[in-house]
Amino acid sequence: MTDNTVIAGQPDEKPQGGDRDPAPLIPAVDVFEDGSGITLRADLPGVPKDKLSLQIKDDTLTIEGAISLGMPQGMEAVHAEISSARYERAFTLSKELDADKVTAQFEAGVLTLRIPKAEHAQPRRIEVQIS
Repeated sequence: MTDNTVIAGQPDEKPQGGDRDPAPLIPAVDVFEDGSGITLRADLPGVPKDKLSLQIKDDTLTIEGAISLGMPQGMEAVHAEISSARYERAFTLSKELDADKVTAQFEAGVLTLRIPKAEHAQPRRIEVQIS
């Protein structure tokens, strides 16, 4: 699995042209591998389940999420470290992974994906016959 995430600019850079959205936030992701597949955990604080999008297209897994950056009425931020209202991260999945059998859980702002290895990539035991 390869991380395709493009990092555009620094957190405090403003988009040029005024019309474009700022670069998306890049969620922190941990990836664990065992003999039967990989587990991916992405931190997406503030993203409600209905604003979370997962997509696999052409062996690319894309994680997107939107958050609300609402400001209390009558207040204005003097300093804001979060300028984007969305998360985005993309990974290229290897041919050894079975993209049709991905499972996902989302709890307390943490997305957990389980991507099993394809059957041809699973370790298998070969029995030795005694003649």
